[in-house]
Amino acid sequence: MTTVLARTELRLFLRDPATTLFGILLPAAILTGLGSIPALREPAEVFGGLRFTEYFAPSLLAVSIAVLGLQTLPVGLATYREKGVLRRLSTTPVRPQAVIVAQLLINLVTAAAGSLLMVAVAVGVFDVPAPRHPLGFAAAFLLGTSAVFALGLVVAGVAPRARTATAIGTVLFMLTQFFAGVYLPKFLLPEPVVAIGAYVPPGITAFQDAWTGAGPQPVQLLVMALVAVAATAVAARFFRWE
Repeated sequence: MTTVLARTELRLFLRDPATTLFGILLPAAILTGLGSIPALREPAEVFGGLRFTEYFAPSLLAVSIAVLGLQTLPVGLATYREKGVLRRLSTTPVRPQAVIVAQLLINLVTAAAGSLLMVAVAVGVFDVPAPRHPLGFAAAFLLGTSAVFALGLVVAGVAPRARTATAIGTVLFMLTQFFAGVYLPKFLLPEPVVAIGAYVPPGITAFQDAWTGAGPQPVQLLVMALVAVAATAVAARFFRWE
């Protein structure tokens, strides 16, 4: 029964073209557009001797992670609650918690696919070096994505309706993109904002350090882990099934 539920959730997920566009294709598409500009493929001092494509690629990873974790996931769960799906499931052998697990797995796999595609395009098309610290990169992805998705569960837990979840998720999405340097590259942001952004999920600074630097700082990964645990506890405390 749980397998059938997971397959059904996956089919419903794939029917939404916006999810595929924003969750998987958009970061790679943005990088492709920027990388087509010759000047952005030349090293520059302002980017620490890197090319803009190298400098900006890690920030783009925040797009798919935040779209899926702060919008698709909470809005989907809030919609299920609003339409009584979770309440009806509670009367069947399939517990409503199974829906949350299925949604989490599908969105996590999609975020991983979008991130892998973006890295593949950066390395394969624009000759960006592969992440220098693959284990650190994997840890940054796992913990940063977990922190964002846990915040998404909090939104799903406290938002009474799907429309409310959309509004809250959009605000959080914009904040994560700002601190990740998606709207404005970090060299244009004030230093205090950059310093704070290092600890705002998904912690893009850890991605950058793993990709082009000396590796993620342990304190950055620890903060992401703490956010994930704390937000999950809050979501479990306040999540309403109906």
